[in-house]
Amino acid sequence: MPRYFFHTHIDDDVIVDPDGRDLADADAAWAAAKVLALQLLQGADSDPALFKAVIFVTDTSEEVVLEFPLTDALVAEPVALPDDETRH
Repeated sequence: MPRYFFHTHIDDDVIVDPDGRDLADADAAWAAAKVLALQLLQGADSDPALFKAVIFVTDTSEEVVLEFPLTDALVAEPVALPDDETRH
């Protein structure tokens, strides 16, 4: 199982994840980044710089697997409607 590291960049500061997490794949890393982003944004009222922060997810070779702006966690997922339901 691959290990992913979640490094948070806030302005010029970087919070390094020295331990990482074993996850199934990059999709699981994306989901974990979203959860982390939501947790960080809970305190955003005390630090508005968090709205510009980005989580860089790297693998064990330090290659960037994905970049996750914290504000992407605030985007609502579309809700699927049953085929027989109409929209009004």
